Amino acid sequence: MTPPIKKRFGLLGRNINYSFSKGYFTEKFENEKLVGYTYENFDIPTIESFWDVIKNNDPLSGINVTIPYKEEVIPFLDKLSKKATKIGAVNTIKFTKKGKLKGYNTDYYGFQKSLEPLLESHHKKALILGTGGASKGVAFALEELGIEYAFVSRQASETVLGYNQITDLVFEEYQIVINSTPVGTSPNTEAYPEIPYEFFTKKHIAYDLIYNPAETQFLKKAQNQGATTKNGLDMLIFQAEKAWKIWNK
Repeated sequence: MTPPIKKRFGLLGRNINYSFSKGYFTEKFENEKLVGYTYENFDIPTIESFWDVIKNNDPLSGINVTIPYKEEVIPFLDKLSKKATKIGAVNTIKFTKKGKLKGYNTDYYGFQKSLEPLLESHHKKALILGTGGASKGVAFALEELGIEYAFVSRQASETVLGYNQITDLVFEEYQIVINSTPVGTSPNTEAYPEIPYEFFTKKHIAYDLIYNPAETQFLKKAQNQGATTKNGLDMLIFQAEKAWKIWNK
């Protein structure tokens, strides 16, 4: 007989069958013998369905948020943590004792913890590929680490580099390159961001927030030039554990 649900958690996103979070938390609940705890995927076509998720899934205790709703979900929340306010993106929602919805960002923490062991003294500047919600947590983490950064996007502007502006000189100046776009995620595993990979060197770090596949084309191409590479799995584990602490404090 299935035990009654005591606490329900889940992931809010779109096209999230591949999700890391559901498997991770389901296994965690089993290992820690948390009977009656469940974690589900709330796959919604638009953010307007947010209230349906809340209404139809009582008793909800916490939600993770992924692409493409990390920014869009903010107007639905009652309050934000100081860091989520600064970052401008939310990936964790806590249901407070007063029944309010409070948004947090644990992406920045996961990324920072994951990147830190790779850093050497010459890693002073980073390129962030993409300008979506995930890139905001990355930028905040880099600020915390004292690393300067520049965003790269298909649409260049005064503050954002275009992909076609990345030259050998840019690679000399920026020795960390972070893919915060979904380009290369399963099932489109042959895709990769359009950057000049031949300019990677042994002094570079190539970091991909994608974890499925474990080695993206972005990472393979950078590794072929001698770069240190890392995928987003550790980041996800760190951010998930941080979210768990927030839900339980």
